[in-house]
Amino acid sequence: MERLKIAIGSDHGGFEYKEQILKHLQEQGFECFNVGTYSTDSCDYPIIARKVTEKIVSGVADRGILICGTGIGMSIVANKVKGIRAALCGDTFSARASRAHNNSNVLCLGERVIGINLAMDIVDIWLKSEFEGGRHQRRVDMMES
Repeated sequence: MERLKIAIGSDHGGFEYKEQILKHLQEQGFECFNVGTYSTDSCDYPIIARKVTEKIVSGVADRGILICGTGIGMSIVANKVKGIRAALCGDTFSARASRAHNNSNVLCLGERVIGINLAMDIVDIWLKSEFEGGRHQRRVDMMES
């Protein structure tokens, strides 16, 4: 698997999973940028989502992972940033398809929605999956216009 640079962030509702996923990624040799939050104290998810997306659009990170209670808020904020294609995934098929068909560059997860083992599987599959290009590239280009 290519050693991507990963920006990862969560709000208080996704903090526990972020810490476990961050450790999992580091053990695999990924360079990770932990943009917060750093505790379970209440915080505002839009700030964290913007920190992750800034790392990607600036070229510092290749991809990002955002975790909140449901993943919904993070995905909404991330998708407002030009050049970001955030996918909220709760299953491995969607994780694979979001890369293969949509060239997603941000994965959003909900800590209160899925178990940690499934979350880890989703992360691994999403990171391993490649964009297929071809007819899908035309559609991705349409997203950017």
